[in-house]
Parts: sequence; structure tokens; C-alpha cells
Amino acid sequence: MEEKDLEAVSATCMASFLQSVAYTLSEEGVATFSKIAASDSFLERMKGDNLMLVAEDNGQIEGVIELKEGRHVAMLFISPDRQKEGIGRKLLSSAINYAKVETITVSASLSSVSAYEKYGFECKGEASESAGLVYQPMAIKINKVMHATSA
Repeated sequence: MEEKDLEAVSATCMASFLQSVAYTLSEEGVATFSKIAASDSFLERMKGDNLMLVAEDNGQIEGVIELKEGRHVAMLFISPDRQKEGIGRKLLSSAINYAKVETITVSASLSSVSAYEKYGFECKGEASESAGLVYQPMAIKINKVMHATSA
């Protein structure tokens, strides 16, 4: 992801969130996510130890993944009109190559749990809430062969 992608990435995240997640949350949760998905928030996180990858088709952003500190999927959103085409799986596979640990975690929105299960993640513990965001902790062990290719 490059700085020129910030607006498109933010718009992609918000479009997907509003279609698939927002209706399950309180106003506080929607406001919290809106701040996290804002262009300036992405820019700030780009300066830290967060890997951000995008999927593009003819110059259009189709999806984004953010891997925080090489260990936690902080964002994975696909354009609503491009979901269920394998873009999320490709982004996740690419991000895992940069993993710094053997177990990757995600705080999945409740509406995305089944998608993460298809990717191989397993639920870990009970669903929780933070700043209005309701999430299910999940994790996946990545195989050492895939992990070794990131060195």
C-alpha cells in the first residue's frame, strides 16, 4: 500500500464495513471503526510496524489487509462487489509470508467469523467488546515452510 492509496483503501473498508458489520454494532462501535478506517489513521499506522497490502484490479483497490507487528490481522476488507472471489484468501496468504510468529491472531467481527474459519482460523475464547466493537478472538498456526519463506 502506498500513500496514494489511502483514500481508496479507507473507502473500501468503510463500504465493506457498512454492508457487512455496521448493522450489528452500536453507534459507538460504528464511530470507533470510522476513526480506525479513516485515511489519516491508516497513514499513521503505515509509519509504524504494520504491513499493509492491497489487491488491485486495473488500478482500482479491491481489498486490503493490515498485519500489525507481524502477528495480528488488524484489517481485512474486500470491496462489497468483489467478495467471495478469493481476494481475501490471496491477501491473507501474502501477508502471512511476512509473519514474525507461528500463530497469527485476529479479532474478527461476528459477521466475519465463518470467513476466517474457512481460512483456517479457530475461535479462541469468548466474544468481547471494546469501544463498541464486538469481536471474536481467533488464531491460526501457520506452517513452518510458509513461515520460513518470509526470512
